[in-house]
Amino acid sequence: MPERTATIASRVGLHARPAAIFAEAAGDLDLDVTIARQGEPADDAMDAASILSLMSLGASHGDVVVLRAEGEGADAALDSLVKILETDHDAE
Repeated sequence: MPERTATIASRVGLHARPAAIFAEAAGDLDLDVTIARQGEPADDAMDAASILSLMSLGASHGDVVVLRAEGEGADAALDSLVKILETDHDAE
């Protein structure tokens, strides 16, 4: 299963606006994407398209998360999601 790591760039972490932007992008994909904090078991990964899951993840600025997806187009989809997480949406 393809996976990518990303460092949370938004100053407030993966909360509010950054979480909404990310959840919408993950939900628009025809893939099931999961997210977990780096070092956590893959079985504990959460639905990346769920804003509630993202908020409960508690990822702060500078934290590293792991994204996983499987299926056609997974690599490109993960690359695009990493870009979202590694952008400071609070600075825009």
